[in-house]
Amino acid sequence: MSDLALIAPVCPVPPQAELRAAFAERLIAWQRRHGRHDLPWQNTRDPYRIWLSEIMLQQTQVATVIPYYARFLARFPDVAALAAAKVDDVMALWAGLGYYTRARNLHRCAQVVVEQHGGAFPASPDALATLPGIGRSTAAAIASFAFGARATILDGNVKRVLARIFGVDGFPGDKRVETAMWALAETLMPGPDAGGAQVSAYTQGLMDLGATLCVRGKPDCAQCPFAAECVANLSGRQRELPVARPKKAIPVRRTWMLVLRDGPAVLLERRPPTGIWGGLWSLPEAAGEAELAARADELGAANSLARLAPFTHTFTHFKLEIEPRVAEYRACAPRGSSEARDEESAWVPLDELDAYGVPAPVRKLLDGLKGSLL
Repeated sequence: MSDLALIAPVCPVPPQAELRAAFAERLIAWQRRHGRHDLPWQNTRDPYRIWLSEIMLQQTQVATVIPYYARFLARFPDVAALAAAKVDDVMALWAGLGYYTRARNLHRCAQVVVEQHGGAFPASPDALATLPGIGRSTAAAIASFAFGARATILDGNVKRVLARIFGVDGFPGDKRVETAMWALAETLMPGPDAGGAQVSAYTQGLMDLGATLCVRGKPDCAQCPFAAECVANLSGRQRELPVARPKKAIPVRRTWMLVLRDGPAVLLERRPPTGIWGGLWSLPEAAGEAELAARADELGAANSLARLAPFTHTFTHFKLEIEPRVAEYRACAPRGSSEARDEESAWVPLDELDAYGVPAPVRKLLDGLKGSLL
């Protein structure tokens, strides 16, 4: 059975062969009239700016990305500047944007582009997909917007659009369903004679349709250019398509964190390069109360641990319950350098946290304590 054979309408609808043939042309016409044209990373063929935006937009909404994008460009105006930066500086600017593997890959990708490609991003989707942090869909988007390449994208928004319009049943994260959607997406592309501007408008149109009309919660079907043929619209299954991820219990983990203070400074430790908050600076941790007390004593705590209000941070696949404790530092203990940026720990004044990549929930905790600790 072919991949396309897996895609069958979930209810009786008019034949869609004509729609597939005209899909690209109609989408391009809609995008040029109703799509987004004033985002900060649009109206440019600069692959560096396009790449930066595409990485930031992975799993993150446009409104959240815009201020981060502006700050990154102000600090690192080109790929050479980013490649030459310290990873700590990159992580500090990224802090709060989440999914921190993206930031580490961003830095490494810039270095690879400079070291192996002479500072110029490759133009083909296949070559782009070999770079750190760039998958098939992201590579296609960069190639389309920067070089006018005829390449298919399939991010979350596009999966939702295709699932609804063409009645793709099954969870899009399932390998067989995803493979079928890639095959469908390939058939919808503009023809081989399409120019770069048309290809870019088509790619942007897919993104815009999913982000502005065919949204997850309440799609605006009345304004959609494909409403008359859309399987989900005709069958009333907008809320059912695409099929949701099979539900399973979200595991809960628990950790204890130590706010060890010495006047206006707190002790931070660099987290391992992999795992949650990889490479960021965070508070000392332990798996239990007794273990944290022992760590506090080793680190020079002068008194027993005082409880702070516990809180929960939710990741994609689990919840983390955080039990924070606070203690004073013993003045007689050798505190170490507050400039130890390249080591595993550092004493950091609370008003200098911006210079360190601190996970958002930890930063929120410390900001909430700033008045009492200064």
